[in-house]
Amino acid sequence: MNLDFNLTDLSGTFSVMDVVLSLLLALACSLVVAWVYRATHQNVSYSQSYVQTLIILGMLVALIMLIVGSNIARAFALVGALSVVRFRNAIKETRDVGFIFLVMGIGMACGTRFYTLAIIATVFICAVIYLMYRFDLFGLNVQRQVVKVQVPADGDVYADQLDDILIASTDEYELISTESIRGGSLMEYSYTAKLKKGVEPSELINRLRAVNVGQKATVLTGYDQTDM
Repeated sequence: MNLDFNLTDLSGTFSVMDVVLSLLLALACSLVVAWVYRATHQNVSYSQSYVQTLIILGMLVALIMLIVGSNIARAFALVGALSVVRFRNAIKETRDVGFIFLVMGIGMACGTRFYTLAIIATVFICAVIYLMYRFDLFGLNVQRQVVKVQVPADGDVYADQLDDILIASTDEYELISTESIRGGSLMEYSYTAKLKKGVEPSELINRLRAVNVGQKATVLTGYDQTDM
């Protein structure tokens, strides 16, 4: 039995120009997406590494699509190889997931040589993202606060006093959690609240500190736009 040791070049299914054009277009489109992400990011969780990953991911997906082509066997082989990769970093915003899928879609279009589709999708989707940011579409202009206060674990006496302060200081509030801390010697109450007009967070803290025997009181402002 003769063994064939000849090397087979499988790159004949696409030219060097196909590779260069696909990767360059994926890079250009991913850069546009990255700049739009940077320009429209509002929270405190901005990560330079994440933005650079978007650019790399766009080109990487284009490369993968060039490798796979129309070969089903290669597609399954790549799925098996990539399934061993585990990512430990949690995505802090659902919006970030959308950008990941966007650069993946662009990379797939470039890798399968749908160049016009990649360009049109990049321009159109990025324009929609920027317009939603520019005109603050679907924004809810009701700023709420998270109020956390610790009191001695002495029955419901302090809870009633806290309710009286919140009724006087807020338009509406809701108890979201009650937790026993420091071995049961303290209770921590957490509320969501909308402060009355003219009531400052520092003023509310002073009112809470007046009845909680010098324990910790916190008012977190704009919690819906920051990372907790």
